[in-house]
Amino acid sequence: MTSTATPNPAPRIRDPRLDFFRGVGMFIILIAHITNNPWTLYIPARFGFSDATEMFVFCSGMASAIAFGAVFSRAGFWWGTVRILHRIWQVYWVHVGVFLTTLALMVALNASGVFPRDEVGALNLYPFLKSGGANVIGLLTLTYVPNYFDILPMYLVILALIPPMMALSRIDPMLPVIASAGLWVAASFGGLNLPAELWFEPASARTWFFDPFAWQLVFFTGFALMSGWLPPPPVRPWLVWLAVGVVVLSVPFAWYKAINALSFVQEWRRDWSVLFDKSGFGILRYAHFLALAYLAWVAVGPGGRRLSGGPVRTRVVRVISGVGQQSLAVFATSMVLARVLGAFLHLWGYGPVVTLAVNLAGFAAIIGVAALMGVIKRQPWNVARSTSPVPDAVPAGVRT
Repeated sequence: MTSTATPNPAPRIRDPRLDFFRGVGMFIILIAHITNNPWTLYIPARFGFSDATEMFVFCSGMASAIAFGAVFSRAGFWWGTVRILHRIWQVYWVHVGVFLTTLALMVALNASGVFPRDEVGALNLYPFLKSGGANVIGLLTLTYVPNYFDILPMYLVILALIPPMMALSRIDPMLPVIASAGLWVAASFGGLNLPAELWFEPASARTWFFDPFAWQLVFFTGFALMSGWLPPPPVRPWLVWLAVGVVVLSVPFAWYKAINALSFVQEWRRDWSVLFDKSGFGILRYAHFLALAYLAWVAVGPGGRRLSGGPVRTRVVRVISGVGQQSLAVFATSMVLARVLGAFLHLWGYGPVVTLAVNLAGFAAIIGVAALMGVIKRQPWNVARSTSPVPDAVPAGVRT
């Protein structure tokens, strides 16, 4: 494989739709991870087969096509691969840091004697504390992956698949699309998932909750659309109505009130759970997400022009998009913060005022983290240094 690069490639312009929907996904993920949060009854996942996980992975695929695809084009295959390895290195340590920070906070909450719930037990982290030596090895080798901490390991494996997909795209742009679909089929029927409790005694057969070889399908769908391997779908009335039909018809089979009221829905879910299985990324999850994504894409208009409007809408969109731009930092923060907020929610009760306050506190925190990361990435200290006045000449003999 030659390491050819495209000379002077055109710069990629940031897509406002991508940042906005990633930001929406970050808020939903925070709501979903606050333990026993009453607001989770109203997130999209309660009314359909897919949820914010698909949004996060799909948008990550699109963002990766912009961030890493340009490196492959500009600097060649091998430097593109090095860039992927660097990102894997970053995400890996974020995963380790999120786990250890969350564990430390849960131990501290238990030790405080203030919180009535066993927060360590609620996350099923006692096996790690009781067999720390073996499970430290498991943590660092990704062979110990507790359920709450499973999204970033999945993302790491998917990132590692980008160079092979880029290599295939040099032969034909449709080859990575075909390979992604084939890998999903193999994962669905061949059991490619990875061990999640390899070091447990007695031995555990539990695998990663998110099978990366199945979930890569939605990631590379976004990657392929942004890379031009797949053309964007046309805006046609019949496609809009088809997407609406998929979304509406999914509601009775996913909404808890309909499930509890309709016995045939309960039987169908029991007999056909493989179709919407979250671990193996069932096909109905994919179809439901594509329908939602298409409707959202049509709704915001070409280039996301309908996102802009009056001053209030513009401000809200800007804040949400800012959260989407810093998705890794925001996600890591929300994973740690959600457990702490959940502990306070359980302590204070689940009334509407307390629930509102806890969720808004979480929103304020991730908005603040996004704003801080935005400032840091702009490196204002370099601007300040370049605009500072040049000091007068130091007199001879004066030491500096």
